[in-house]
Amino acid sequence: MTDQLGDEPDTQPERVQPRDLLDDGVSNRPQPKKKMNPLVEWLVVVAVAITSALLVRAYVVQQFAVEGESMLSTLQDGDRVLVNRLSYRLHDPRRGDVVVLKRFDGNATERDLIKRVIGLPGETVEVRSCVVYIDDRELKEPYLDPAIQQRDGCGSDQAPIQVPEDSVFVLGDHRGKSSDSRAFGPVADDFLIGRAFVIIWPVGDWAWL
Repeated sequence: MTDQLGDEPDTQPERVQPRDLLDDGVSNRPQPKKKMNPLVEWLVVVAVAITSALLVRAYVVQQFAVEGESMLSTLQDGDRVLVNRLSYRLHDPRRGDVVVLKRFDGNATERDLIKRVIGLPGETVEVRSCVVYIDDRELKEPYLDPAIQQRDGCGSDQAPIQVPEDSVFVLGDHRGKSSDSRAFGPVADDFLIGRAFVIIWPVGDWAWL
């Protein structure tokens, strides 16, 4: 009879630990994610959409409805334009820009104004007999409608006035029907809401400004 030695190789098969178990026996398989309540999910989507729209409107692009005839024939009464509110945070106003500006005469019942930038800081602006002069040089204005000027005139003249720093001199394209810098003087940059860059409504009036 043969004695069994203590160092005889173990003939029992080695147990292999399943790959999906951790050392402590806890399953390593990914647990299924809990689904969000559909109603809560829709509320989150709506909240994000509204917040994004408000942020865009407050800081990037705003829609503006034109009222009145002060910008004929570039803009008609009832036109809707998009206004870039970031423009003048990135660069200074430029001559020819169509801008929306806040009312600054204390009349809270009046809407914001829309005009065109004519004079820049340090320049001397004069309006004489329907002609604008910048530093004694005539300004070419292809955006004006000669038929409207001939019919309604071009409003009051403007004695030479120097535009202060951080300000602009603005006029309406329909000079005979526009209250502008000839009446209230140069406008500080702080009152500029932004630059109108496109007409979006009515569809037939769509155009870049």
